Amino acid sequence: MTTTPKILTAILFTGLTALAQTEIKFDSVPNALQVPATSLFGEVAGVATNSKGDVFVYTRTGHPTITIGTMRPFVHGGSRLFQFDKTGKFTREIGRETYSFLVASQVRVDKDDNIWVVDEMANTVHKFDPAGRVVMLLGRRAEAEAVPARVNTTGDGSGQPTDLFNRPTDVAFDAAGNIFVADGAGNNTRIAKFDKDGKFIKSIGKRGTGEGQFGSVLSLAIDPAGNIYAGDGGNHRIQVFDNDGKYKTSITAVANPQAMCITKGANPVLFASNSNPWNDIDTAGEIFKLRLDGAVVGKLGRAGKLPKEFGTTNSLDCRTENTLWVGELVNLRAQKLELH
Repeated sequence: MTTTPKILTAILFTGLTALAQTEIKFDSVPNALQVPATSLFGEVAGVATNSKGDVFVYTRTGHPTITIGTMRPFVHGGSRLFQFDKTGKFTREIGRETYSFLVASQVRVDKDDNIWVVDEMANTVHKFDPAGRVVMLLGRRAEAEAVPARVNTTGDGSGQPTDLFNRPTDVAFDAAGNIFVADGAGNNTRIAKFDKDGKFIKSIGKRGTGEGQFGSVLSLAIDPAGNIYAGDGGNHRIQVFDNDGKYKTSITAVANPQAMCITKGANPVLFASNSNPWNDIDTAGEIFKLRLDGAVVGKLGRAGKLPKEFGTTNSLDCRTENTLWVGELVNLRAQKLELH
């Protein structure tokens, strides 16, 4: 069968119309955060909000510093955690000079407004209460001596079945308070599950390309039913597991889901970034809005440096479908988006 030019034009027009309909209209709110004059954002690895609308930004403000003069070199500094009120006014800094604030990876806020900070270099996850006090620490920062089983050295790609991490990237929680840590940028390549008190339960996944295996795990989200959404950018997909870690399905609409979030409320949706690589600001970069079954509702933005463009999105926060916070590594900023 020969396709006539008229028919071909109609097909192309229909395809372009469908594509255009997927574009979500949105605005970037100017000066959404009032950073203190004496401080600057570095690479914004994490941005999150609490139930009051306060905004938390965990950012790489410099390189960790090595101090020599004791029996062992001591590494400190490199990342800071800022808090702003709902109007964007700076209110305080949390955990300044904390032992394990080295290379920021993520910040999340749970249903009780506790603040969780993931640090990739320190291999730790801090839990702060709303007052800013440390109430739990998962993982362990390496000391001068070797830490047994901290890194998977078996060579078989299996996720390390311990409560110690190698370059963790994200943290998420279910309704029962169980804690899930993406231990996915280093050699372990898995999800670690803990109970609400921080007791290690199990390790989910290992390195590979099959179902339930990961090329990397850079982002996590939990839906109201307790299902786990894991951003497997190394394999260009989001994998979905039940609460016990049993593989359910894969979502392949997003090539590099480096950041994800699920909205609150009766009809939650999933936002996922197709983050551009740090060394190519012109590739991809858009953020997808999906139903929890993986169907794409629409997309917004692209890679770039202007407002409404994104430079290696590493963090998404979405309490509603209409307001989205975006943390960008390359553009050194947190954008507040209003969707229409």
